[in-house]
Amino acid sequence: MPTSRTPRSSQLALSALDALAGAVLLVDASRRVVGLTSALEAQLGAPVREGTLLSEVLVPQGGVERLEAVLTTGRETTARLRAGAETQAVRVRAVALEKEGWALTVTREPTARSAEGAEVFHGLWTQDAELRRVFRIVEKVARAESSVLVRGESGTGKENIAHALHALSVRGKGPFRAINCAALPPNLLESELFGHVRGAFTGAVRDSPGHFRLAHGGSLFLDEVAELPLDLQAKMLRVLETRTVIPVGGRAPVPVDVRIIAATHRALRREVEAGRFRADLMYRLRVVPIFLPTLRERRGDILPLALRFLGELHQRGTRRVERIAPGARRLLEAHTWPGNVRELRNVMEYAYVIGEGAVLREVDLPPEFSEGRTASSPSVALSPTAGVLLDEQKVRAALARAGGNRSEAARLLGVSRVTLWRRLRALGEAGH
Repeated sequence: MPTSRTPRSSQLALSALDALAGAVLLVDASRRVVGLTSALEAQLGAPVREGTLLSEVLVPQGGVERLEAVLTTGRETTARLRAGAETQAVRVRAVALEKEGWALTVTREPTARSAEGAEVFHGLWTQDAELRRVFRIVEKVARAESSVLVRGESGTGKENIAHALHALSVRGKGPFRAINCAALPPNLLESELFGHVRGAFTGAVRDSPGHFRLAHGGSLFLDEVAELPLDLQAKMLRVLETRTVIPVGGRAPVPVDVRIIAATHRALRREVEAGRFRADLMYRLRVVPIFLPTLRERRGDILPLALRFLGELHQRGTRRVERIAPGARRLLEAHTWPGNVRELRNVMEYAYVIGEGAVLREVDLPPEFSEGRTASSPSVALSPTAGVLLDEQKVRAALARAGGNRSEAARLLGVSRVTLWRRLRALGEAGH
């Protein structure tokens, strides 16, 4: 806020910032406050003296030692804004003002006052005590260099947690690389992980560094690590033990400095017992296990999340959904959510597009929500034709929610990919 010592030009600049950007904090090169807009002062409920150290006003996720990263990278991050004895959850982004200092835009977390105990943590919203406990574990683990194994079903936010572990660590300024170990055949996966030299195989027209070398000085996220073939598991173990990689077709080991964050929806111990995963690699990857709860274990989050997603959709569309009808609420709360938060987001997008008006109703929800009630009703008998139509609707709805990804659609339906292909073939769409 301007003071009697603030030059007229600075007062005008603050007034302009107030009108254009809202809550803004100006900091000089010595990391001291030189001004703030009236919008930020109103948010704080108290003025901030010029010359106050930035660290006394703002504490980013990870502690005051993260302030330099906030200023130098310019990335938006979560922080606590101090207002007297109270603190507020905010998101902050720093814009460098040549050599004179920084302008920090401050935005309240959108859910900070929406529900008691609600928290946004690196893209994950919850008011569930168990998930919030996981967030605190992540903050502690991020400060270490230990390998982390994130366990959770599809759609629970494993990659968000991996990003948080990286961003809150000393490697936060380094690269973050991610690879899905189930998405590629073994020969391509090896090359993607460890790189290759020119001529190593047909089509290798130039050297490729691979994800390990591209993540040097940062973090490498290995999603669905349980899907690694056994021969690649042996090579992965060697990389972790020697901290070097040998590219496909190469001979000389290349040093790498990478923190491994792995994730899986499977229990690695069971995979070891079944002979599908090496015990020695499991112990290397599972130094610190982190378990993410499913959405059906966070029932109190379902409706608030649904409303959040509807609000986001309103920002991009024309329909404004103000409430969810009681019948639709009951269906949403009773659903098992095999696809977790990702599935809920897709269901809300479906309902937003299909429905009309300010109220989201039962008929706006995807077909499987009404199928469950129809199938459970003893007074309704489906004809063979109706049964085929119902199956077709279910398949089409799963494909729509999975964005056309057949593997994801099969998982949502609870069938194998081959079974889904057979159903599509019966519908005359297997080749589409």
